Amino acid sequence: MDTKGKKIILGSNSPRRKELLAGLDIEFTVDTGNTFEETYDTATPHEKIPEVLSEGKSYGFHRPLCEDEILITSDTLVLCEDRVMGKPHSPQEAADMLRFLSGRDHKVITAVTLRDNSRCITSSDTAIVHFKELTNSEIEYYIEHFKPFDKAGAYGIQEWIGYIGIGHIEGSFFTIMGLPVHLVYNELIKFIG
Repeated sequence: MDTKGKKIILGSNSPRRKELLAGLDIEFTVDTGNTFEETYDTATPHEKIPEVLSEGKSYGFHRPLCEDEILITSDTLVLCEDRVMGKPHSPQEAADMLRFLSGRDHKVITAVTLRDNSRCITSSDTAIVHFKELTNSEIEYYIEHFKPFDKAGAYGIQEWIGYIGIGHIEGSFFTIMGLPVHLVYNELIKFIG
C-alpha cells in the first residue's frame, strides 16, 4: 500500500495487533504512550463501547500528531447475552468468563480509529464465535499455560482454546484476534486519499 509519505503509528501494546498490521505490508512504528483511562459511560450501548474506547485511546495519545502522521488505535470486547467482557484481572475472573462463554455463542466487536492532526474516523466490525462446552480441566489448563489476562473474554482464538473449543465463526477471524485488517486496509485507503 502506498501511504503517500504518511507515517503510520500503531498505538497499541498488543503483539497480535502488531503482527496483523505488519501482515498488510505497511511500514509503521509502535508508540504506546497514552494517558487514557479505559472507562466509559454505563449508558453507552454495548455494541458502541469498543468505538468509545478506541477513540479515547486515540485522543489520549501522549503528544500532538505531526502533519504527516496517522495514528491507529483499537479496542476489542466480547459480548455474551448482554454481558460485556473485557480483559480478566485474575485467574478466577478468567475462569468465570470462560465458564460463561462455554456452550454459548458470543459476539466479538473490534473497533479501529484512524486519526491525523485534523480528522478522526472510527468504525467497527463484529464476528460471532460458537464455543463448545468446555470442561473445568480444559479451562484450568488454558489459564495456567496461556495466561489470557491481556485478552478480551479471557481467550485468544489463535491459541490452544481456540483450537479445541471453537466450532465455527461467522465473520472475520482477524476481528476476533483483535484487529479487523480488512477494515483497517479499506479505511486507510480512504483516509490517505
